[in-house]
Amino acid sequence: MRILVIGAGATGGLFGARLAAAGRDVTFLVRPRRAEILRERGLRVHGGGQDTTIHPKILVTGEITETYDAILVSVKATGLDRAIEDLAPAVGPDTLIMPFLNGMRHLDALDKRFGADRVLGGVVKVQTTVDENGDILRVGDFEDMAYGARTGTSPRRLAELHSTLGNAGFPAVLSDHIDADMWAKWVFIASAGAETCLLRGTVGEVVAAGGARFAADLVDECAAVAAASGYPVSDQARAGLKAMATAPGSPAATSMYRDLTSGYPTEADHLLGDMVDRARQLDVPTPLLELATVAMRVYENRLAQK
Repeated sequence: MRILVIGAGATGGLFGARLAAAGRDVTFLVRPRRAEILRERGLRVHGGGQDTTIHPKILVTGEITETYDAILVSVKATGLDRAIEDLAPAVGPDTLIMPFLNGMRHLDALDKRFGADRVLGGVVKVQTTVDENGDILRVGDFEDMAYGARTGTSPRRLAELHSTLGNAGFPAVLSDHIDADMWAKWVFIASAGAETCLLRGTVGEVVAAGGARFAADLVDECAAVAAASGYPVSDQARAGLKAMATAPGSPAATSMYRDLTSGYPTEADHLLGDMVDRARQLDVPTPLLELATVAMRVYENRLAQK
């Protein structure tokens, strides 16, 4: 299968590099500045005892002249609308679209434009960032990918995709409960994002300041929304999320927190605001999550006025 990766950042860059290194037919669709960096330096993945460089096939936005079998969408929610326009020319009658955004709201936009039968669910667990040179820096060992059909996807095409993504240097799982997988990750990302962004610190810093109960309550709020939506988080999984959210000395923080502390736009409305909206529709109280959402909207509003 011919794969088009939208973006070559911390997530798309890593998995696209792994697939290309494993001999898969991968092309990256990127902005002009990113294309310049990749042509000069190659796509480099380093950290955690690894140092890999590939020289990928690249398209600059606006240059698509043919369709692809699969499109991996790994942009931030703030760039989704533009990405949809950029990738549209690459979508043919049998193209599968696999987004790796957190939360759920992006599925509505993709379904509306391309049809729900071709839009898969996807979850990745990865610990990477883009360093000052534009390289992919591994800051942890997670490199897991899960994906699955949501509705009406051709079983044959899904099997072909799974065959292509498998055995490419990272665990790739074809899930038969991908919606539940996505909700479970959303509970984690939303609660951890609210914790670190509202209290302006890493998990360890929040716990050291007496915020462990606050963090655990956030997990419970988000899990309650998931349960009311039909995707309950198991007791074991919830206990695991609380343990991570309250780990003393933990340096963990979310990408939303890193964007916040760097003065960049964040995915707060996509991750926190959407969950609050769903909670209200389901009559689930989420006072802590609402507080974090309002705080982040104040930040976003100030940023927009600059």
